[in-house]
Amino acid sequence: MASATSNVMTQYLTVPGGRIGFDVQGSGPLVLLLPGMGELRSSYRFLTPLLVQQGYRVATADLRGHGASDATFSSYGDVETASDIAALAGHLGAPAIVVGNSMSAGSAVIAAAEHPDLIEALVLLGPFVRNPVHTSALQQLLFRAMMAGPWARAVWSAYLPTLYSGRKPEDFEDYRKSIAAAMKRPGYTKAFRRTTHTDHAPAERALASVQAPSLIVMGEQDPDFPDPAAEAEWIGNTVAGSVTMVADAGHYPQSQQPEATSAAITGFLQEVRSGG
Repeated sequence: MASATSNVMTQYLTVPGGRIGFDVQGSGPLVLLLPGMGELRSSYRFLTPLLVQQGYRVATADLRGHGASDATFSSYGDVETASDIAALAGHLGAPAIVVGNSMSAGSAVIAAAEHPDLIEALVLLGPFVRNPVHTSALQQLLFRAMMAGPWARAVWSAYLPTLYSGRKPEDFEDYRKSIAAAMKRPGYTKAFRRTTHTDHAPAERALASVQAPSLIVMGEQDPDFPDPAAEAEWIGNTVAGSVTMVADAGHYPQSQQPEATSAAITGFLQEVRSGG
């Protein structure tokens, strides 16, 4: 499977508090890709070239406090990332098709609800658009304790393979090392720890206001949800969107099953853009 070339130039957009790092490939309608917490924009390294081949201009951006983005921000979370999405869409030439994975899916929902003129459609991958309904207060406390100190980087690196249940990318170990290396830089582990305190309640409140056509893509083995299909169905019903379940994939279908994910996205976008 081919991945995006590594020599694409990183660009920066200055927003209040720091800069957001991103890159752009291809030409055509704008697709903006955002990764999940603790991930890098290179989590879309396999999906990006497939979308470019289908005639899209694809921008991939790092979350604030991650990757090429600055770790100088005073706050992190769904609402803050939603403002970054809106800024990027405006900068790159809205309207944008926004693809959000995990926590950035919640941010995409907020951006679509608050800025309908900037968001043409939503694709939500392994989406956290509400706080976990099957996680106890004790489990949340334990997770936050694990992420509370300088050991958070090592804990996350050890935990990450479990989120890739199902097929792992062939380069997974190299990719995991790149995440650890990015987080070792001064200030980035602290920014990650602060991001783990994200509250998804604002995203859940925004769901009812989303007017953009929406696609939910969920790995059948996504370990973040006791019943991934039920969660996907609930989100789909709430935003009147369609649902695609991806076999042999966990929380990151874009890198675990990029061909199936690309087919679902491009089929959805063809229908949206044809007025279907």
